[in-house]
Amino acid sequence: MERIRRWLHVGEHRMLFWANRRSLNASINMWLGRWLGLVTHMGGATFTLATSMLLGLFAPQPWSTAGWQSLVAVALSHIPVAIVKRNFKRLRPYQALEKVNIGRKPLVDPSFPSGHTTAFFAWMMPLFMAKAELIPLLLPFVIVFGMSVAWSRMYLGLHYPSDVIAGGLLGSLTAFGVSFIGWLQI
Repeated sequence: MERIRRWLHVGEHRMLFWANRRSLNASINMWLGRWLGLVTHMGGATFTLATSMLLGLFAPQPWSTAGWQSLVAVALSHIPVAIVKRNFKRLRPYQALEKVNIGRKPLVDPSFPSGHTTAFFAWMMPLFMAKAELIPLLLPFVIVFGMSVAWSRMYLGLHYPSDVIAGGLLGSLTAFGVSFIGWLQI
């Protein structure tokens, strides 16, 4: 069992350093830094809560309902995030490992799970599921943006791969639960 745990630990660090690396090409670093610096904010409270509320208030159906579901899912998903962060207290990669590249504003609260990734997936899933006939068209965008938010958290040295995986699962499961309960009431 210890061997498996060690293998997972080493593999996670390798994956983190791969996602956190910088290119030798300055223009690639500039483009990648701008993209990931921008997209990481899509997992922040301001973006997820504000856009959910705006959709709930002003969008036509079914987007209005999806907006309210997103709002509830984002809010509810952060209850377990806060509880786990308070009890697990995992250091962020830049705090625990040498040679981790960091962004301009490194966070100091515990790393596990990723709150930004949780919020993004809780926000995104009700919107993704709002119209079943659009799912094939929306899937590439969901994958690109979801993976970009998760990758940005590692690129900025703020989270390990397991942090973003747990956040993505937690946000998605909360959103599915909220959407399912809303579907039952229709």
